[in-house]
Amino acid sequence: MTNEKAVAEKLLQVAAVKLSPDQPFTWASGWKSPIYCDNRKVLSFPYVRDFIKSELCNVIFEGFPEAEMLAGVATAGIAWGAMAADQLKLPYVYVRPKPKEHGMGNQIEGFYSAGQKVLVIEDLISTGKSSLQVVDVLRAAGVEVVGMVSIFTYGFSHADEAFAKAGVTYKSLTNYSSLISLAVEKGQVSAETEQLLLEWRKDPANWKGL
Repeated sequence: MTNEKAVAEKLLQVAAVKLSPDQPFTWASGWKSPIYCDNRKVLSFPYVRDFIKSELCNVIFEGFPEAEMLAGVATAGIAWGAMAADQLKLPYVYVRPKPKEHGMGNQIEGFYSAGQKVLVIEDLISTGKSSLQVVDVLRAAGVEVVGMVSIFTYGFSHADEAFAKAGVTYKSLTNYSSLISLAVEKGQVSAETEQLLLEWRKDPANWKGL
């Protein structure tokens, strides 16, 4: 089993990812989706959590050896970033969606210096919009963003285009294609349903369900 499928299997195992093509989920954007991903559930399962953390550290170590600091995306990326930074003995900060409304008014929490090479840690990439907003905040603060690592990505083409336009390299531990392929192998999804699920990813905004 490839690492991507091994990670996907762990997410399915603890129900961090749920497939429901017959009764689609509705996202905040209003999109209908046959899949729901909540990687925060993994935090409650120590052995699966440790596996995901190790995979995350492997990708960081091998793919972004130049990283001098990790930056977690609030809120779901905070724990993963902190665990990876601890394992790799790297400095760590996290980035809020907006500046704090009291105290120092920080949006980036933690100590950093201009010019530092920072790798962003995210739990999930969908359209990429919120993830890339964090990149903008870090760049505005004078640090160099060397890339981003997430646990899961849907693999939307417009997300790939947005990351390319922003000049940000990103890697995910697993992805929608690997997850669906694994679900078919396990008999959880039929070959016919597989094609319909893959169609959703091509145009999620207009997908109405099966």
